[in-house]
Order: sequence, then structure tokens, then C-alpha cells
Amino acid sequence: MVTFESLKQKKDSIAILGLGYVGLPLAVALAEHFDVLGVDISQTRVDELKKGIDRTGEVDFSEVGDVKLDFTADVSRLSETRLILVAVPTPIDEFRSPDLRPVVGASTTVGKHMREGTVVVYESTVYPGLTEDVCVPILERESGLACGTGFKVGYSPERINPGDKEHCLQTIVKVVAGQDAESAELLDKVYSTVVEAGIHRAADIRTAEAAKVIENTQRDLNIALMNELAMIFDRMNIDTLDVLEAAGTKWNFLPFRPGSWAATASAWTPTT
Repeated sequence: MVTFESLKQKKDSIAILGLGYVGLPLAVALAEHFDVLGVDISQTRVDELKKGIDRTGEVDFSEVGDVKLDFTADVSRLSETRLILVAVPTPIDEFRSPDLRPVVGASTTVGKHMREGTVVVYESTVYPGLTEDVCVPILERESGLACGTGFKVGYSPERINPGDKEHCLQTIVKVVAGQDAESAELLDKVYSTVVEAGIHRAADIRTAEAAKVIENTQRDLNIALMNELAMIFDRMNIDTLDVLEAAGTKWNFLPFRPGSWAATASAWTPTT
């Protein structure tokens, strides 16, 4: 199985599958310490990145410095790597149910091309149990390898707030979980090289998946509440920002703000 030492000595390499606002900053950061292959199924996206263009605005290549990072749309090159970090989106469908097609598709692709001894880590937002109950069987079917002996899996939920230069990969505590102590230790060491805020090892993969779900739920509920209050205050000719400023003087008040237009003269900036 791949080890931190083999990665650090660049005998083995890391792949990031999915180069959006989550995967690209992760790839750039890791490339300062390891051999990294950035993989995306969009040839247009890859061509732009090779020219130093990031349409998400998360990475300014003029500030990156001399970082060697290989971009490709050739998914077969995943076989060159031994640690694969999957950072694909998890949208909802027209019925507001999780659309698992990106994660399922990524798992199928990884399974077809990964080598024995690979560790596959998911960063996508998923419900508890998806990594082990949905992704692992696909990886086993496509690779012909058994999870636990032929390959291992882990989970480390992304926590990036798009457009937020303060709360970014390096400054947010990284939650990691592996299917066993060995894989958890590997993820701890790899992510520790780029995450200055520190690492939290969750008890297991399902715990880490559940933690990500409630993080999003708590944020969305609080912002939705503030949206409703902002519309009520507007009808009462009360300035919502003045209300929040006053309420915020209490030590345990949570400083959430409205996350949409909320029927006032000012546009609100989402707060997490």
C-alpha cells in the first residue's frame, strides 16, 4: 500500500480528480510537496489551466510561484498514481434529491484505472455510508481488487468557502477519516503538509460524512432564518444590519447574516 514516505520521496504520486474550486487549490498546494497530477474530464478546463487561467478565481497562478503541476484530461493516467483524491461535485436533481452521477462516474473511472496498493479518498459532500456502501463496490467491480487488501479508501470533506480568501484550504481544520488506522495516518500526514490549521481525525468514515452534512445543514438553516427576519424587518422599516450589530453584543450570539437579496436596498454576502 502507498505510504507517506513513498509520496514524500516522490517514488509515488498523487492525483486530484476534479479541478473545480475545491480540487484545484488542493492540487496547487500539494504540488509544493509532492508529485501531483491534476485530472479533469473537461479538456477545455485543462487547456485553460495549462495557460494559467482559472475561471473559478480560486487560484491566481501569478502568485503560485514555481510549482510543478501536471494537468490532463486523460483519465487513464490515474494508473500512474497511488493516492487519488476525488473532488467532484454533488448537486441535487429536479426532485431535490442527491445527484450521485458525478461521484458514481468518478468511482467507475478510478476503479478502471487504479493500481493495486492505491488509496482513494473522497472530498465530495455525501450522505453517511455512501463511500463504503456505494463507492467501494464500484471500485471493487471495476478494478477487480478487494477493498482492504488490494486498495483502501478514506474520506476528507471539503470545507472551502468559494471566494473567501480568509477561510481557505490552509486555514480551515481538515477532517480526515480512513477505513483503518493505516489509511487514517496516511491522510493525516499528507494533509498536514498543507493545512496550517491542523487535522481532526474522525472516528470513522461515516462519522466524517455525517459531520459534513450537519455543517451544511446548520449553515443553511441559520442563513434561511436571517433571510426571513431581514424581510420582516424591511417591512417594519428596521435596518437589519443595525439589529445584528445590537444583537451581536451578546457573547453567545451567532453572527449569521442573510444570504440573498432579502427585499432590501443592499445585496447580502453569504456568511458561513
